[in-house]
Amino acid sequence: MKVIVGLGNPGKQYGNTPHNAGFAVLDEIAARLACRLRRSLRFRALTGRGAWAGEDVLLVAPAAYMNLSGPVVAAVLRAKGARPADMVVVMDDADLALGRLRVRPGGSHGGHRGLGSIIEALGTADFARVRVGIGRDADGRPLVEHVLAPLGAGDRRRLAAVIGVAADAALCVVASGADEAMNRFNGFVAED
Repeated sequence: MKVIVGLGNPGKQYGNTPHNAGFAVLDEIAARLACRLRRSLRFRALTGRGAWAGEDVLLVAPAAYMNLSGPVVAAVLRAKGARPADMVVVMDDADLALGRLRVRPGGSHGGHRGLGSIIEALGTADFARVRVGIGRDADGRPLVEHVLAPLGAGDRRRLAAVIGVAADAALCVVASGADEAMNRFNGFVAED
């Protein structure tokens, strides 16, 4: 089984914010796999099951706030008998320009607290991640205000353009591995 985790914050007030890029990608993947994300009775998450390239795929959107995602992800992996190496985490990245995409096979959390929570809970950073660029605020607002503020129309369009490609990248990791996904998708930039 492969597991794709999309990171974000629960609640409608966060729905149109850059910090919920991981949730948006997971919604796109769910649509492609013709599955619905439903509230899990067992985990503090929305989950859905589908298949891709001959692999059983579990989609997970932790319903804990971003910075508390780790315990949820660890519980899902334990219960499903999946290894961290079988997982892809999709999240926002303020250190990438809005509309950029980067796939990595592992590495540090790079200051991303949601990713840091997962690494801490699992005791390893050896899992693939798809980072969706949300950039930093051009007006110099603090990062927390930028990631939790609703996007303007132009930024929404640019982010929407990268969401579909990020879904392609995550599914490529499932089908062919992180190296193939890196070769195909790293360097992608959504056009204005």
